[in-house]
Amino acid sequence: MIKFARAAALVFTLAALCVGPSAAAAITDPALLQDLTAVIVLLGLPCDRVVDAARQADRSHSATCRNGKRYRVLVNAAGRVVAQKQ
Repeated sequence: MIKFARAAALVFTLAALCVGPSAAAAITDPALLQDLTAVIVLLGLPCDRVVDAARQADRSHSATCRNGKRYRVLVNAAGRVVAQKQ
């Protein structure tokens, strides 16, 4: 489980770095949507595929899954990737 958490943190951090500060609107990059899906699934939450996402703040995104579930995916103060149900 620790390896998955570290992998998820790495994937999310790399994805967050690829999205520049001008990406405050909806995210359409398929790679970032796949990365958000992977993070949510690796955290054990139900999400078949992220279909819509938006950057909320530095290292924080809101994600909507195809099944209607919504999550806020972020890196917390301890440096861990977390997903909060919205």
